[in-house]
Amino acid sequence: MDQAEQYKAVMSEIISKQSVILGPDMAIMRAKKVSGIEIGGKGEVMSISGDAADALKRLIDTYVELSGQIVKNALGPIFTKYPDIKQDH
Repeated sequence: MDQAEQYKAVMSEIISKQSVILGPDMAIMRAKKVSGIEIGGKGEVMSISGDAADALKRLIDTYVELSGQIVKNALGPIFTKYPDIKQDH
């Protein structure tokens, strides 16, 4: 497997892992917004244009930006069990 194929495989795996965490729609939507990466319908990386290492960093960064939202999403169902407890946000 050449280096370009390795980058595609790693990015596809990251998208797959994020699909479990965020749900496939959100994970794929975020990946499609990353410049330099062409994403297939199931979240697989079809091609990378430009610097693959830079594209990988941008892909990771787009998911890191969501970490605050992930926490909120994870806490949401807990707070619905306790309607008398108010969330600050």
